Amino acid sequence: MRRTTPLALAAAALLLAGCGSQSDGDTGSNGKVSPAPSSHAPGTDGGACASQAELKAGDDGHTVCVTKGGEVRVTLDGTKERPWKPVSASGTALKGINAGFVIQPGDATAAYQAVSAGTVRLTSSRPLCAEPTAPGEVSCKGIQEWSVTVRVR
Repeated sequence: MRRTTPLALAAAALLLAGCGSQSDGDTGSNGKVSPAPSSHAPGTDGGACASQAELKAGDDGHTVCVTKGGEVRVTLDGTKERPWKPVSASGTALKGINAGFVIQPGDATAAYQAVSAGTVRLTSSRPLCAEPTAPGEVSCKGIQEWSVTVRVR
C-alpha cells in the first residue's frame, strides 16, 4: 500500500480550488460577469449600432451597424506582391470622406460618413499569391475577396 503525503494532498487541493475560478470577462460592481470583448469591430453581427466602425481584413463577411452621422474606416493591410484593390461601396447610405493617412504599397484604405439610413456593401479583393518573378515559377490565379455589409440607422 502506498502512503500519500500531506504535501501531495495540499497540492491537489490547490489545483482543484483553482479550477472553475476563471471568468471570460470582467466582474462589475453588481457581481455579474460581462462578456469577453469581441474580436471584431463594434456594432458587428447583430450588436448595437456604433457611431464609428474600424474594419480590417479579419472582418470579412461581417455585418456592421453604424448610426447616421457616424464613420466607417477600412484598413486592409496588403503587400506590394499581393495588393488589395481599392475598396468599393455599393449603396447610397455612405459618403466617401478623406481617410487621412498615408497608404503603404499594397494597402487599401477608405473612410465613409453614414449619411442616410440604408445598407451598403463594401468590397475589395487581392491575389492569393504573388505573381511569378522568374521563368518556371508557378502562376497562381486565385483571388481573396473581402466584403462587409454596413447597415446605417
